[in-house]
Amino acid sequence: MPVRLLVLPLLLGLVPLLGAPGTAQAASVCTGRPAKTVGFSTGELRVYKSRAHVCAVTVAKKPGKRRTMSVTLQPRGGRTVSDKGSYTKMAGPVTVNALNRCVRATGGIGKKSVSTGWILC
Repeated sequence: MPVRLLVLPLLLGLVPLLGAPGTAQAASVCTGRPAKTVGFSTGELRVYKSRAHVCAVTVAKKPGKRRTMSVTLQPRGGRTVSDKGSYTKMAGPVTVNALNRCVRATGGIGKKSVSTGWILC
């Protein structure tokens, strides 16, 4: 009986540590640290950098509705990699080798788009 009296308060004390269900943000699909985020009216372009790679995604501000989305990454002097299609939440991820290279990222949702210019030089 005394053991039960000790366990219940202990379990109740853990509830605030666990947090409410569904409040945690989804983990990023790109590895590395966030390098640049550019917002625009319908979403945002997120760029991540690891030691030798750069990754990018375009994320809708209001997911759910299917619409044209795109994300493009171009390392300076390298081949462009892109993902374009009809998505509900995000386009990408796209990844390029970019060790000691500048990159340019572009993202779009519907008719709105944004570009970073040359970054990470």
